[in-house]
Amino acid sequence: MIQTINLTKSFGSLVAVERLNLDIRAGEFFAFLGPNAAGKTTTIKLLTGLMRPTEGRAIIGGFDIQKQPMEAKRLIAFVPDFPFAYEKLDPEEFLMFVGEIYGMARPEIRQRADRLFERFNLVEFRNKLIESLSHGTRQRVVLASALLHDPKVIIIDEPMVGLDPRSARIVKDALKERARNGATVFLSTHQLSVAEELADRIGIINNGRLVALDTLDQIRKQLGAHSPLESIFLELTREDENVVQPTPP
Repeated sequence: MIQTINLTKSFGSLVAVERLNLDIRAGEFFAFLGPNAAGKTTTIKLLTGLMRPTEGRAIIGGFDIQKQPMEAKRLIAFVPDFPFAYEKLDPEEFLMFVGEIYGMARPEIRQRADRLFERFNLVEFRNKLIESLSHGTRQRVVLASALLHDPKVIIIDEPMVGLDPRSARIVKDALKERARNGATVFLSTHQLSVAEELADRIGIINNGRLVALDTLDQIRKQLGAHSPLESIFLELTREDENVVQPTPP
């Protein structure tokens, strides 16, 4: 569902993402890890069509995000690390607005919104102005709105920021459930425990280059270690020459 072919983005002499090759299947929960300024956010912007590559391609569900943007974007739900919601709307109005953008009929929007409000513990907040909600509650509203059109590809950046443990559990369970039902989840996070718990495969990027791509168990075998993900991450992102060759999916 997500494929990148030699995907590259340069800003002058700075190469933010260098010849990135990924092939992420339908139903896969993929965690994308890296230190600050490693190229994670740039990669996400390239995948979602918010930025044009210097070279290479990003393909979503068979559609080139640059050549067929409308077809590709219909498949995507994107939640950035600082999600935006119209503060003068309440959650019910906001989901109605989002659903209409995707061309959904109002009865279908209401039906799906009801389920999502239940799923994300938002029933008591559905008619309160978003500006009055806590950061964590707003985060859940935005996540609910992202899932409203039943996306085939969910691209999400730091979804647990500002969430209490109960809300974080709800979000993790919801994302895992979507993956089990066939959606592709592309999760960028600094919370290594989340990646270790949820991901089918892990990609680690450092200085714009992919330095590991595999299941956690296989990465451990390639390194000849049984270390926790934190130790592996620190080792792989310490110096450029510490590269684990990605294993084809």
